[in-house]
Amino acid sequence: MVSRNEFSLPALPKILKKMSKKIFDLRNFARSAKMPIFSAISFAAIFFVLYSDHLFSGPSSSSELPQLNNQMNIDQEDYDDEGEVVDPLVPPENVTKAGRIEWFRQKLPELDLLNSNELSEKFHGRILEFFNNNCSVQFYMVWLSPAKTFGPREFLCMDSLFHSNPEACLIIVSRSMDSKHGYRKLKPVLDLGFKVLAVTPDVPFLVQDTPGEDWLEDMKSGTRDPGYIPLTINLSNLIRIAMIYKYGGVYIDTDFIVLKDFSELRNAVGAQTVDPVTNQWSSINNAVVAFDLGHPMLLEFIKEFSNTFNGNKWGYNGPAMFSRVFQRMGGSLPDYNITVLQPKAFYPVDWIQIRRLFRKPTTGSQSRWADRLLVELQDSYALHLWNKRSRELIIEDGSVMDRLIAEHCVVCQHINHA
Repeated sequence: MVSRNEFSLPALPKILKKMSKKIFDLRNFARSAKMPIFSAISFAAIFFVLYSDHLFSGPSSSSELPQLNNQMNIDQEDYDDEGEVVDPLVPPENVTKAGRIEWFRQKLPELDLLNSNELSEKFHGRILEFFNNNCSVQFYMVWLSPAKTFGPREFLCMDSLFHSNPEACLIIVSRSMDSKHGYRKLKPVLDLGFKVLAVTPDVPFLVQDTPGEDWLEDMKSGTRDPGYIPLTINLSNLIRIAMIYKYGGVYIDTDFIVLKDFSELRNAVGAQTVDPVTNQWSSINNAVVAFDLGHPMLLEFIKEFSNTFNGNKWGYNGPAMFSRVFQRMGGSLPDYNITVLQPKAFYPVDWIQIRRLFRKPTTGSQSRWADRLLVELQDSYALHLWNKRSRELIIEDGSVMDRLIAEHCVVCQHINHA
């Protein structure tokens, strides 16, 4: 096993190969800035921050990390023999329901994420202290993957968020980012005075006195099928709702470019699709969720999650769950004072069309389409990038993505004008 702190000489070629791919990906991200100095200074700076662990891994031990890193940290430990990240909550393939439950029961002793510990018990106090900072908006992201995978795409979401919401506060709910490694990832925006904090979650506290408490106890007792979908995905669905229920604010996925100020957005979700005849929503997504603290609709979401949990259907406990609750509430929705925004608010380009935004226009009609889209996006709060469809795409010079990033980043602009 190759960890980030144990680089043997035989493993070095594999590491350099992975780094070369990351450099290539980051170079594509760097194309977004127009000024020549970006390619020399900001590319080097962001590369250093995001991937410095590969360069200075040395023989340091876990005892040298801050106290907040003295815990089971998948960012340090969970790699396979090829050095690839392994999610400890991914069940083995081709097993029966009974086999999956038994596998999960055996994994429970090492799954600190489901339990409270010394660090996570400080969670509530850290949140309250951080939000005592005159925040224009209280934002949340959830990151249950290793810190090393928090890359340029995720950094862009954070960067653009502060471009449009400079007085906002951002909480990243994450065990791995609440570490020395995670701090280095956040340092470029912290150095500019923006308010962002990574906090190890206390999941039992978050679901306490909600319907999610029974679900968590069932999972921890090893009597409920976690499903073949990684449990981290479904935990993210639950944590985002619980965070807003406890503290109020806006949850946003990490595969967005934020385009507008969110400060007037309250008790709102976004439709992903609408019926072409009635113009009424036909599906709702949970990638952006904005609610007041303690809003009763959030309890409905948690209840649906707990009562109908199915770990074998993609999206069932996320976007589909939101849609089910809204359909069930029907005529009662006006009593909840909730706004369902049109797709243009957060999902102005669907997942089928998203790759067009990464390509440079090569004809007059394509250029006109790109110009029209950029004008239309001025009415959007954010643009969802549909990560599974776009993560590997190259951002071509002059593409819509290229132009959007150049207009909606903070760190790159700061470096360009240095």
